[in-house]
Amino acid sequence: MSLLQRRGRAVLTAALLAATGVVAAIPTTQTAAAAPPPEFNPVSASYGAPKGATVQGQFLSYNDFHGAIDPPTGSGAVINASGTSTPAGGVEYLATYLKNLRAEAKAEGRQTITAGAGDLIGATPLVSAAFHDEPTIELMNTIGLQVSSVGNHEFDEGVAELIRIQRGGCHPTDGCQDGDGFRGAKFTYLAANTIDNRTGLPILPPIDIRYVGGVPVGFIGMTLEGTPSIVNPAGIKNVHFTDEIVTANKWSNLLTLFGVKAQVLLLHEGGSQGSATPTPGVSDCTDFTGPVVPIVAGLNPSISIVISGHTHRFYSCKLPNSKGADTVVTSAGSNGQLVTDIDYTLDKRTGRFTAITAKNVIVENGVPDGNGGWLKDAGGAYLKNPDTVDPAAKKVADKYRTAVAPIANRIVGSITADIVRTANPAGESPLGDVIADAQLAYTQGAGAQIALMNPGGIRADLDADQSSGGEAFGQVTYGEAFTVQPFNNLVVTQTFTGAQLKNVLEQQFVGFAGQTTQRILQVSAGLTYTWSASAAPGSKVTNLALNGTPIDPAANYLVTTNDFLANGGDGFSNLTLGSGRVTAPGFDVDALVAYLGTGPIAPGPANRITTTP
Repeated sequence: MSLLQRRGRAVLTAALLAATGVVAAIPTTQTAAAAPPPEFNPVSASYGAPKGATVQGQFLSYNDFHGAIDPPTGSGAVINASGTSTPAGGVEYLATYLKNLRAEAKAEGRQTITAGAGDLIGATPLVSAAFHDEPTIELMNTIGLQVSSVGNHEFDEGVAELIRIQRGGCHPTDGCQDGDGFRGAKFTYLAANTIDNRTGLPILPPIDIRYVGGVPVGFIGMTLEGTPSIVNPAGIKNVHFTDEIVTANKWSNLLTLFGVKAQVLLLHEGGSQGSATPTPGVSDCTDFTGPVVPIVAGLNPSISIVISGHTHRFYSCKLPNSKGADTVVTSAGSNGQLVTDIDYTLDKRTGRFTAITAKNVIVENGVPDGNGGWLKDAGGAYLKNPDTVDPAAKKVADKYRTAVAPIANRIVGSITADIVRTANPAGESPLGDVIADAQLAYTQGAGAQIALMNPGGIRADLDADQSSGGEAFGQVTYGEAFTVQPFNNLVVTQTFTGAQLKNVLEQQFVGFAGQTTQRILQVSAGLTYTWSASAAPGSKVTNLALNGTPIDPAANYLVTTNDFLANGGDGFSNLTLGSGRVTAPGFDVDALVAYLGTGPIAPGPANRITTTP
């Protein structure tokens, strides 16, 4: 970009941000969502013949990276698509793919902009989390990210910490742990719908403008409106989150007013493809559904591309906007295992997109076996390909891997077999059982009788054959345990009556006490109940018992949860009604580590919760 273009971008962006008062006066409309057709074709959209000269460009995007510096392991090590499994991920491989795709675009005369759709940090493995996710931000700088929306997990440590991540500076408690300071994100985080309660303004820029061949391209970035229900309320008490459609259209209207007519929405909300045989491809859009569909149906037609996330699914779709025209909607799964490659043409006379194509590219990290498969080591793990490693990214990653290795590779316990987080039809998982049992054991000295665990807080399986530190089969390291529970939530015990406990369990289901999403809490040994799918909200739970004795509505019970739940997270406002809160020492991962140390631990039975039609 020339000096003149950079100055023009700065002036235009400043003018737009100064016009917040004007934005409030611009009318917005919210169109009712049309039902999506049963299947969309892989994405390629055309918006008519250009009226003047054209310029070509490329967006490379990814979402939900979650600090996945190391290649994923276990069942998450591969991308399963189109009937095949491909080992993928790892930041040094992601960097290589980004460089290669940029080089291909440059050879075609395309300028590249690299964008993200949130959850770059938060819920991260120990190699990133131990340093408050500074390693991930440093690596995002290294691999050339330029602009990203925030996601819900950007708020895991609160708003003030997110601002530090953007601007730089040492952590207020732990300082600069790696010894060389922290300069913050070189890329721009966008947070159009995260509003400061005091100022009424977004906490970070709502928009960004980039020039492609002299044509301005506007980015609007935001997280899902439902963020407050899935992050710890303590960290976001001074902000609120606004409606996705209204917010996007407001800033779209302002961009258009200032002559920016090619617009991209970076949205941390998404959807998913339906099940099919063979498994849909990474660039398909089979039986697509999800919250992003009605959002796109309400968007201005100026927003031609929605780079989405949150659901951890891959897809590339065309969805109808408020005028029934095509909007290209993409997602690159999660953990840096895919990159979305979006090629487009801009009309220099009108400033609008005239054509867009998009596909997802798998970030392969394996060694081909010559027969269509991939080589594995003696333990069954996929071998990694040294020829596709980016040296610059590896250098940064290795610095943090070395620093955290003594902690991460410490063996803390053992398991008898893989313990998975996949839930059965009743909503219970073997790993959910184990974590609930661990928290109960951790607090039984304080009299706890029951423990409840939110399923969304279980971020990975425990794989018996994982050997990240060279440990034997079944041995579990601290790093592996932390990957399962990476949030550093506190463990709290409160008193509830039996009637209150039943209401907590009723709040697992949509329509009771404001709950909007069904979430089945994982329960500790001894607590049993049945729930009915057809029963009315508030009357779904029956046969509630502790160690075979029916729960007494008038009796008191000591119940352990993490503080995320105790503060009303995941919509469980009834868990804020407990009394006599006591906080255990350490964090929830410490409870799991202590329990694994009593092992070998077998997978939970997943038979404590039953369901009926």
